[in-house]
Amino acid sequence: MRSHTRSLVGRDPQLEQLGTALADTRQGRGGVVFVVGEAGVGKSRLGAEAAGGALNDGMRVLRGRSSTTGPAVPFRPLTEALMSLFRSGDPPDGVLLGPYRPALGQLIPDWYTGERESSSMVVLGEAVLRLLLASAPEQGLLLLLEDLHDADPETLGVLEYLVDNLEHTPVLLLATVRTDFSDALDLAQSARRRGAATLLELPPLTRAQTGAMAAAQLGVDSPEEVPEAVLQRLWEDSAGSPYLIEELLQSIIGTGALVQGPDGWRAVGDARGDVSSTLARGILRRIDRLGAQGLTLLSAAAVLGRRFPLTVLQRMTDIDDRALLTHLHAGVAARLVIPDEPAPDWYSFRHSLSVEALFTQMTTGQRAELARRGAEAVEELRPGLEGDWCVFAAGLRDEAGDRERAGDLFAQAGARALATGALSSAVALLTRAEGLLAGGGRPQARAEVLENLLPALAEAGDFTRAFDLVDDLRTLDGSGLSPARLATVHTRLAKVAHLAGRWSDGNRQIERARAELALAPDEAEAAAVDVTAAYLALDTPGPGRTQQAEALALSAAAAAEHHKLPVVACQAWQLLATVVRERDPDRAREMLEQAGDTAERHRLPLQRMYVMTRLGGNSWLADGDSAGLREAREEALRLGSVNVVHTVDGILVLDAVLRGEYAAAGEAAAKCLAVVRRLRFAPTVRYVLTAQAVLAAHRGDRAEMEARLADLAEWDGAGSQEEPLGYGLARAFCALLEENRERAAEELRTVRALEADNPSTFHLSGTHGLGLLLDVLSGAAGRERYREVTATATSRLRWNRQFVTLADAVLLGAEGEGERAAARVAETQSEPYPMARHLGLRLVADAARRDGWGDPVGWLRQAEHHFHELNVPPVSNACRAGLRQLGVSLHQHRSGTSGIPEELRAQGVTVREYEVFRLLAERLSNKDLADRLFISPRTAEKHIASLMAKVGATNRANLCARSAAFRPSGS
Repeated sequence: MRSHTRSLVGRDPQLEQLGTALADTRQGRGGVVFVVGEAGVGKSRLGAEAAGGALNDGMRVLRGRSSTTGPAVPFRPLTEALMSLFRSGDPPDGVLLGPYRPALGQLIPDWYTGERESSSMVVLGEAVLRLLLASAPEQGLLLLLEDLHDADPETLGVLEYLVDNLEHTPVLLLATVRTDFSDALDLAQSARRRGAATLLELPPLTRAQTGAMAAAQLGVDSPEEVPEAVLQRLWEDSAGSPYLIEELLQSIIGTGALVQGPDGWRAVGDARGDVSSTLARGILRRIDRLGAQGLTLLSAAAVLGRRFPLTVLQRMTDIDDRALLTHLHAGVAARLVIPDEPAPDWYSFRHSLSVEALFTQMTTGQRAELARRGAEAVEELRPGLEGDWCVFAAGLRDEAGDRERAGDLFAQAGARALATGALSSAVALLTRAEGLLAGGGRPQARAEVLENLLPALAEAGDFTRAFDLVDDLRTLDGSGLSPARLATVHTRLAKVAHLAGRWSDGNRQIERARAELALAPDEAEAAAVDVTAAYLALDTPGPGRTQQAEALALSAAAAAEHHKLPVVACQAWQLLATVVRERDPDRAREMLEQAGDTAERHRLPLQRMYVMTRLGGNSWLADGDSAGLREAREEALRLGSVNVVHTVDGILVLDAVLRGEYAAAGEAAAKCLAVVRRLRFAPTVRYVLTAQAVLAAHRGDRAEMEARLADLAEWDGAGSQEEPLGYGLARAFCALLEENRERAAEELRTVRALEADNPSTFHLSGTHGLGLLLDVLSGAAGRERYREVTATATSRLRWNRQFVTLADAVLLGAEGEGERAAARVAETQSEPYPMARHLGLRLVADAARRDGWGDPVGWLRQAEHHFHELNVPPVSNACRAGLRQLGVSLHQHRSGTSGIPEELRAQGVTVREYEVFRLLAERLSNKDLADRLFISPRTAEKHIASLMAKVGATNRANLCARSAAFRPSGS
């Protein structure tokens, strides 16, 4: 029987598409192709065919494969592929990569300088892209990555960047992925949807193709020459899997049920049997033919994994070079193993069934002994256990039953992953380490794991698991650990509590940490406690929280400088920048830049990401520019920092609300809230609920706004930094859209009281913007108050300064500077906030009319049209009333009935009657109704009588009750 077919059966369409993609790549039109199919369907064979064709056409081929042994190791397939550039003897010129070369030190040991460079996935993705372009010959380059379903999240992060940037390059990325659910499959499908990649699906072979493959395997010209019973068995038991077809055919021949004679192949026995046992027996028969030494060799290889390194295999079996190669060649001939082409010195079993068959011939003790010898071989050959060798050795130690050593190695690998920002890998590795070390007699080792696992879980957003470890801390408290070590662990848990918004839990952990340090003072450990306590202080309600946080952060920064603690220094400078921003934004930026420089210098990717987020947030506040926030979000997404991703999402929701993008904001808020509620990520839950309240308020929907603010209160909203926003950015604006300035002013007075009791670093609550404008309009503030407000940096934030500018315009108009006043109003019309822009015109028009300056008619017309389109009748009616007072003739709008709920419209309720009906929920008198709607009390009375008749209300009280309880169907 032939060892393989002459050609791929049933894959002509896919081969044609790959041929076209390779031809396009040679013309500089590269791209991405994902080959997707079930295990054994022929993905690797198709990839090998493409690689062979590429080599024949003069292309360079780089190959890498994800590991199935142990937890995923960051960047493994990329490192494997790129390292072949250096084994060829003609490595690329690193000078051509310029500043991107250092980033590649994470993937290419030859270029590792010892400096800890930035671990931005965007930078790394660009560095890999440039390396591929620099390495591509004139005929182009094929990057073949197999088994992406087993790839680590960091590799997928780099590939996502490549997917979006390979289209017009001489590089083709060809990747194989199983159909099982995985992040890699999500990446492939997402890329296909947006047109960034081609997805080739490999279906199972049909019955006819199964026959054709069997004929090719048996070396005959037609399926008719294969016995029907054999064809039937292959079709029924293989499910169209090429691999299973080959294995079943081998098994049938091995049992003597299919023999070759002078007249061709014929069935001489029952071709049926149990598929798994038949395959296993067939595989073991082929292994037996290799002899005792061959069996020993492959058994050791199976313990190492489906992929295994020859150097380790040789060391653990103590076999000489000649015997090793002889048995490997025999294994290849028997179709048991194949060279793992991208990596010299590595081989792999053709299928996992071969490994499972070998395991059936070993006792538990034999497997453990082989695993021990394998681990010792790895540690002798790779004493530094660099890269994925550490995880490889850890897995072997675990299988050998050496839980402590395995735990230590997984802890070491997890700490490395955390240091490079590979959060998903860090959590997986550290969790495994913690499980192995639990119950052992080494509390010191377990404490070290928890020190890294707690922040990794917090950054990944898994707060539930992090707080579940509290019981472990109680166990450690009585384990004889040093006070400094216990203080460190309590401080880490306090940091988790801060990220989760649980300031009271965090403060309790700080108290325990300080109690430990009181037993053995340690200034360096105290600095870490102080900086975490500073963040918690900023969240803890109290009038002195900003001062307390600043004092703690200053102390931590000084100690960090003295003791060379870069992480503490970064954290301290970031908090100080937040507190200082209100009074000195330039100094705040300097502090963030200092933190950023420290993060870059010490290769602290998570701290660098936090700095990016704060700089982006400051730019958004100062200039309304969200680009920096979006860049920080991408970095957080690539690093796996779930909490930062959703924190930024919350800010972007509020930005969309302020910009009048209400539909998009509502959709994004609902999506984000569903996730952060599930994760119990309280700070972001509060922020998104606040944004939803602001969204409802800016639409004039008081009932919805109050419902969201009630939800906020349930998430510890009282005393939070979001609470003032609920009054100043939501309730005050809702009152203005109801034409109730007195109520709006009262809400802003509440804001001032709240911020006096609990100072806030959120600066959009209105005290330095809208509040000033309303006070100037009411006569409660003049030029002196204006100077006090504008002396603060907060008044210059983009959202605030539009109202400050309008306040100046009103004052200038009253001072007889009409031309300057009008110019100031004109300045606000370039702001990107349509609701605030038009509300501002409506507010200052009365003052302009009174003092005789500007264009009150034009302003009221603009505002009236805007609020009519938004279906905010109180403001549009007020604008119309103001225009009438100015003698302007108005036309009735003939639209607006679409804003009436279907139930009321069916009863004949008009637009004006619906406006009255909504206000009756507040049980207003006829005079109050008339004032709010700018109609006469008599007209209001007529509308009420008409409404009672149409909706069947028995009296006015009943009509008011119906209004208060009314909820449109579908709401």
